[in-house]
Amino acid sequence: MLSFDEVLARLKDILSAEVGERKVYDKDVAEALGIAPAYFAVLKKRGTLPLGPIADLCARKKVSINWLLYDQAPRSLEESTEKFATIRYFRQINASAGDGALNWEEGFETIRIDEALVRLLGGRRHLKHIDALEVRGDSMEPLLHDGDLVAVDRSRQRVRDGGVYVVRIGEELFIKQLERGEEGRIACISFNRLYPLLLADPSEVEIIGEAVAVMQKETR
Repeated sequence: MLSFDEVLARLKDILSAEVGERKVYDKDVAEALGIAPAYFAVLKKRGTLPLGPIADLCARKKVSINWLLYDQAPRSLEESTEKFATIRYFRQINASAGDGALNWEEGFETIRIDEALVRLLGGRRHLKHIDALEVRGDSMEPLLHDGDLVAVDRSRQRVRDGGVYVVRIGEELFIKQLERGEEGRIACISFNRLYPLLLADPSEVEIIGEAVAVMQKETR
């Protein structure tokens, strides 16, 4: 990390664009940081950087805090930063591959995915439509196993025959292959033939989204 004086000089350079030809003083920096000048003088004497106020200032001014504190050029960080992205993961919401599970709860965490999966899911801009849910049960084996994570694309809610979807029927969530059956009913198909075919009226089926990728537990 750069020294207090080095960071102070950079802060003055940032503020100089706003004050024109006038010299920027320590009190100007203190004011921009929301710190009393007397307290800022104490911090300067101790060589202690007020990191919280500095981070807030960088956010307001759209300045890279890595450049300010570590002299790291923003572009040097892009390649490593863009290797990963995150999607929402609902740990408490399981897409049952068995007999259904009533377990939809609000609240989520995020999991990190690599660039290859980002491309598979439609690019970074499309990630806002993607959630990760955990599979419970064995009715979709061998495609999906108990404990697998599935990436669900919530923008795909129109049934495509043969597609695998997360659906809500009543108060239960299922992950099944869907096909349009006779008399307009929707056939919910398990890959494991030990499980019977489920037929439902379209009005009874809420399409949450299509399962577009499988992520094993170790990729979390």
